[in-house]
Amino acid sequence: MKEILDKFSKQAKTYQKYRPRYPQALYDELLSLTPERGSCWDCGTGNGQVAIELAKYFKQVYATDISQKQLDQTESRPNITYKVERAESTSFPAQQFDLITVGQAMHWFDFEGFNKEVRRVGKKGGIISIWGYGLLRINKDINALIDHFYTDIIGPYWNKERKHVDTAYQSITFDFEELKPKQCPPIVVQWDKAQLEGYFNSWSSVQNYLAKNKGENPVPALMKKMDEYWEIQAIKEIKFPIFMRNGII
Repeated sequence: MKEILDKFSKQAKTYQKYRPRYPQALYDELLSLTPERGSCWDCGTGNGQVAIELAKYFKQVYATDISQKQLDQTESRPNITYKVERAESTSFPAQQFDLITVGQAMHWFDFEGFNKEVRRVGKKGGIISIWGYGLLRINKDINALIDHFYTDIIGPYWNKERKHVDTAYQSITFDFEELKPKQCPPIVVQWDKAQLEGYFNSWSSVQNYLAKNKGENPVPALMKKMDEYWEIQAIKEIKFPIFMRNGII
């Protein structure tokens, strides 16, 4: 089985503070597929943002992650159980979940092992949903700076798993009867430059860059280049395109 990769414990607080939240339309899509809402599992829950939303609709939510530091950033709810568990091998009983979700984490998993575990713990006829979001977009000039940073500056520091995000998860092995998802609108946020800088610092590639360059951070140089296109204290609309794959267990 694939080696466990924990790329977010170091920056868990930054991740919790600056990662964008998914739109209600994404949850509406999940709910349209799951008339039975007894129990669900949010795998790779990170700071628990998906689990917290699902807890509004499901009787019981189990949320797992390999990083205790990530789980330390979650919010408690009476019907959410947080656990440190590997995605491919859990302690859950068989045939337990009506819905299994993975938000922006599937590319880190051992696909074969996870698919097998989903078939074991998911109810027959239940739903498995995996999704993520791609490179943010702001405007033509700033996008060009971001693209250069993404490809040329930190490109060599992305783990190989990042390629699955770049293919919108089409390169991921997904062994289920697939349901065509509705067109999900992008994540839309209104951020100042400080928030954008915090988001960049949550990237695993930036952490890899820091580790291999004696702590030198490439993000401030990028933000400096944006000064020409971003007025002091200005708020800009930022969009993150969402991609999703849904299947019947």
